[in-house]
Amino acid sequence: MLYPELFKQLEAVRWDMEKDIPWDTFDASRLSDEQAQTIKMNAITEWAALPATEMFLRDNRDDSDFSAFMSIWFFEEQKHSLVLMEYLRRFRPELVPTEQELHDIRFEFDPAPALETLMLHFCGEIRLNHWYRRAAEWHTEPVIKHIYTTLSQDEARHGGAYLRYMKRAIGRFGAEAKTAFAKVGVLMASARRTAQALHPTNLHVSKALFPNDTIQSRLPDPEWLEHWLDKQINFDATWESKVVERILHNLSLLFGRSFQSVQELNRFRKEQMASLAPLPVSGAV
Repeated sequence: MLYPELFKQLEAVRWDMEKDIPWDTFDASRLSDEQAQTIKMNAITEWAALPATEMFLRDNRDDSDFSAFMSIWFFEEQKHSLVLMEYLRRFRPELVPTEQELHDIRFEFDPAPALETLMLHFCGEIRLNHWYRRAAEWHTEPVIKHIYTTLSQDEARHGGAYLRYMKRAIGRFGAEAKTAFAKVGVLMASARRTAQALHPTNLHVSKALFPNDTIQSRLPDPEWLEHWLDKQINFDATWESKVVERILHNLSLLFGRSFQSVQELNRFRKEQMASLAPLPVSGAV
C-alpha cells in the first residue's frame, strides 16, 4: 500500500496556516481590486476538491489504498480554498465567497474510467503548479505571493503522489494503463491547439447539466479563468511549454521511453492500443 508512506511524507512537510503564512507582512498598498477578485475565484475553484473527491471515492470503490489517500488530498486541497478565503476575510472581507457560491460548484460528475481520471488529475496538478508559480510572480502583495508559492509546492507534491499510483497501475494492468495514461497525456499536453485551458475544472463532466457542467461555468464569473491566464498572470507559450515538458518528462520516466514531443507520445499511444487489440481468429473469413 502507498497510503501509509504518502501520509508520512506529506505530513512531514505540511504547513500551518497560522504559523507559516506571514500575515503580519500584509501591505494593503500592493493589493489591487483586480488582484483581489482573482483570489476569490481561485478560492471557489479550489473548493471543487469536494465534488472531485466524491467522484474519486465512487469510481475507486475497489481500491481502498487510493481511496484512503483521498483523505490527504482532500484535506490539503480544501485547505487551499480555506487559506485563500482567510486572506480575503482578513484583508478584503467583502469578497469572501458565500456558502452558496461554494455550494454551486458541488455537483455529481458522470462516471469515468478510473485510469484516465487518475492521469487527468496528475496533469492537472502539474498545470496548477505552474499556474500558481506564475500567479506568485504576478501578484505584488507579499502575503498572497507567499500563499501562491506555498500552494504551488503542494500541487507538485500531489502530482508526485498521483505518479506513484500510476506506476502501481502499470504494474497491475500493463498496456491497459499505459494506453489510458498516454491517451490523456496527449490531450493535456496539447493545450496550445485548444480554445480553452485544459484543466479538470474546465472540462465537461456531466451530460445532464451540459453546458453548465464544468466547475468554471458555475463560478460567479464563468469567464474569469481565460482572462486570468491570458491577460493577468500572462500564462504564455513559454509557460505552457514548461507544462508540456513536465508531462512528457514524467511519462518518459514512467514508460521507460523518451518522449520529446506530443507526436511521439501519440505514436506510443497507438502502439499500446494495437497491443490491446484482439488477435484475429484463425481461419476466420
